Amino acid sequence: MNYREASLKKHGEWKGKIETVCRVPVDSREALSLAYTPGVAEPCMAIHIDVEKSFELTRRWNTVPVITDGTAVLGLGDIGPEAGMPVMEGKCALFKAFGGVDAYPICISSKDTEDIIKTIKLMAGSFGGINLEDISAPRCFEIETRLKEELDIPVFHDDQHGTAIVSAAALLNALKLADKKIGEIKLVINGAGAAGIAISKFLLKLGVKNIVMCDLKGVICKGNDWLNSAQKEVAEVTNLQRLKGTLADAMKGADVFIGVSGPHCVTKEMVKSMAAKSILFTCANPVPEIEPTDAKEAGAFIVGTGSSEYPNQINNVLVFPGLFRGALDVRATTVNTEMMIAAAHGIAEYVSDKELSTEHILPFAYDKNAHKAVAEAVAKAAQKTGVAKIK
Repeated sequence: MNYREASLKKHGEWKGKIETVCRVPVDSREALSLAYTPGVAEPCMAIHIDVEKSFELTRRWNTVPVITDGTAVLGLGDIGPEAGMPVMEGKCALFKAFGGVDAYPICISSKDTEDIIKTIKLMAGSFGGINLEDISAPRCFEIETRLKEELDIPVFHDDQHGTAIVSAAALLNALKLADKKIGEIKLVINGAGAAGIAISKFLLKLGVKNIVMCDLKGVICKGNDWLNSAQKEVAEVTNLQRLKGTLADAMKGADVFIGVSGPHCVTKEMVKSMAAKSILFTCANPVPEIEPTDAKEAGAFIVGTGSSEYPNQINNVLVFPGLFRGALDVRATTVNTEMMIAAAHGIAEYVSDKELSTEHILPFAYDKNAHKAVAEAVAKAAQKTGVAKIK
């Protein structure tokens, strides 16, 4: 099937992937008086007295905006907020289908960091959490950091942390099959934008010690004069051997390759230069860093991509519905590292030892029980670390 042409046709038929559904009757004078005026004045005043009542008397407790400025949409780049709307609607549909979360697409017509932060802060009282999406680096780092500091509801940049969590889950299971220890591997990440940097930081917390990052200009090394502020920060804790050169140089002897970059930048020769039982997560969309068949022919032990067309789809959809479900259920005030680690283990451990294979290292995205497992793990971690208002 030509998914692009079929999808365009379907979008024209659907005319939107989400809609508002009324949860209460409004079919009589009594019903209207309860749902709207005059009865609605009472919950309004209750919230006026105690704003926390907004989580009990409105749908705020289950509501999340999917917010973008359209500057880094799905590998398509800066295509504008309106053009990002189909992706945001799609995310909202997945939030509802797999997490039961009511999500709304919010596309902001500004690239100014302060404008975006202010806009989100002004509307935050309507939501139980904030999901940031497809905002280009390095602005996305400051936007998320500031919002996490200044809001008391969970703020989650899915391109960063969703990608990091699902990559970590895939890595945990792949290493189990390869019989390799996480603290002993050499891991190469290609792509030093929001996703790549978040993956590196998260995997360091999980126990990976030797990470080498690459970008279009080559290996990221402390002292490179072309690094942006976020890359300078990550250069302090990665590539401790101060390797220099190209992606091909970095991949020699590597156990694991994670690509969040661009199409066909990895060759068969690069794969052949890796360590035995090499693991490749080629997550560039819509075209991976190397075709899975080519990687396998070159000797790769396990290959994952971002696409549902191949085995081992490594996709954020395994993360955000369950993560937000768990955070909302216990009314968490933030998404901390412990909650993200719990999500990664929840995903990985959902695949039983009997099911685990080189072509099945992650749950299927449509398995609703997998999302429930993530939600339960995240909720417990929030309660354990003291960031949950509901015990």
